[in-house]
Amino acid sequence: MLLLESAERLSQQALKLGRVLAAPGPRRALFKTRTAAGMEHIPILTYCKPETVIDVGANRGQFALAARHALPKTRIIAFEPLPAAAEVFEANLGNDAGIDLHRLALSDKDGQARFHVAGRTDSSSLLALGKNQASVFGVSADHEIEVTTVRMDKVLRLDDAAAPILLKIDVQGAEHLVLEGAKQSLPAIAFVYVECSYISLYDDQALFSQIMGQMAAAGFELFGAFNTHFDPQLGPIQADVLFRKAHP
Repeated sequence: MLLLESAERLSQQALKLGRVLAAPGPRRALFKTRTAAGMEHIPILTYCKPETVIDVGANRGQFALAARHALPKTRIIAFEPLPAAAEVFEANLGNDAGIDLHRLALSDKDGQARFHVAGRTDSSSLLALGKNQASVFGVSADHEIEVTTVRMDKVLRLDDAAAPILLKIDVQGAEHLVLEGAKQSLPAIAFVYVECSYISLYDDQALFSQIMGQMAAAGFELFGAFNTHFDPQLGPIQADVLFRKAHP
């Protein structure tokens, strides 16, 4: 079973690499900064067809690279508080006039916060890393920095944003905080694509059921779960979950 799981992961990685190499923008980023575009998200992007993408937890631009490849004219508003990751994002996408990067952490309050930087930076979070993060992914905390936090409702005005709007959230366990700070913005948003965990990977993390509750209260319905990470011992760990605005 373990050999089958390993073979499946290698097959998925090879398929992703092939898709990256076949796309000019993602291919340039791979060779320039060793950033692998999130090509696995393209089916969601092409289904939603957003005119505006809000990329929360943009990291080095993995999602934004895929969005720009799939949707050449879509406006992208990105948020990334980790300085090193933001620098790589700029190197990959900084010349694109349709992309704005804000070096901020979206949360449920405005101010300053400690940010837990992991040995693998795309696992960094406003929340402290839990023991499952190390046991499942082999990732542990490295150091902490101070970042500026802000509510989406304060920093964005979506009245003039082209619709439909897709909000993507991948902030390593702090997704519920982003949603709490976006209550006034959510009515203007058609789709929310959020990484949800089924087991706790960070201290005080909201799991899938709590995210479901937040989305239902905001008038969204579950559309589907994608890119599920499955552990042979623990079962499903996390997935990218798409919610869409519920129709009356």
